Amino acid sequence: MQKRKLGNSGLEVSAIGLGCMGLSFGYGPAVEQADGVALIRSAYEAGVTFFDTAECYGPFVNEELVGEGVAPFRDEIVIATKFGFQDADSKKPLDSRPERIRAVAEASLKRLKTDRIDLFYQHRVDPNVPIEDVAGTVRDLIQEGKVKHFGLSEAGEKTIRRAHAIQPVAALQSEYSLWWREPEQSVLPTLDELGIGFVPFSPLGKGFLTGAIDASTRFASNDFRNVVPRFSEENRTANAALVGVLGDIAKEKGVTQAQIALAWLLAQKPWIVPIPGTTKLHRLKENIGAAAVALFGDELAAIESALRDIQIVGERYPAQMQQRVDR
Repeated sequence: MQKRKLGNSGLEVSAIGLGCMGLSFGYGPAVEQADGVALIRSAYEAGVTFFDTAECYGPFVNEELVGEGVAPFRDEIVIATKFGFQDADSKKPLDSRPERIRAVAEASLKRLKTDRIDLFYQHRVDPNVPIEDVAGTVRDLIQEGKVKHFGLSEAGEKTIRRAHAIQPVAALQSEYSLWWREPEQSVLPTLDELGIGFVPFSPLGKGFLTGAIDASTRFASNDFRNVVPRFSEENRTANAALVGVLGDIAKEKGVTQAQIALAWLLAQKPWIVPIPGTTKLHRLKENIGAAAVALFGDELAAIESALRDIQIVGERYPAQMQQRVDR
């Protein structure tokens, strides 16, 4: 697979990474450990060198799974993990106090069975801790060799600039896809100016852009899409128009809807690296195949034109989660 550099950081990764959260957390029952390890190793064999996890996925079990999965080729890949929640529980308050960051780093190193974290993200911006303190703590961890690069997630322009002034930010991870384009307003121009890479999570709209989800789909009881307004039955019906357009474009190109959605992201900037997640081997292969799908100027213009009149309905997060997104 082709590789990309995340901004000016020098951090080079595969053009498409693997978001590992869904193997353990968020999207229904966790996979068996052996199956998760096998999927991670299949991803590596197919060229993926960028694996994303976090202490709160599980909590803890996802980091352990990733650590085991990548152990045979640890030095050939990049591991990204995150800090920022009290007790590693995403339902609890945010906590990015310096002592908490250090404690997470030490615990994550053990679970990941490694001596360094390649990319250490603040999972959500903590309004109670100055971002300068956060960046300074990660800077110290970098100087100690425990962390290689600093990242932010769901941070707004002002926070990005303040953090970057203390410790260069290698990458921002936020939601970005054909059905969530808010980062284009101020975040992407800021990243371009500062030389920061962008790692879109949910690049397939939490599965919706694959075409495999419709108004009749029922999610597992512990699937968080049950509480996402955009995934209400009514809104899925309304948003089907977007999937229909992708289907038409994909059919003309001889690829899948998911591959069009990922190829569109790759075509936006050379420093964008999406991290689709899956628990299925055939979906993994499909997603990786998107790296070989080239969208040219006229095709991108056609996509833009076709989507211009489609209004996406429904918030992407419940109100409580939306409050944690930095502006």
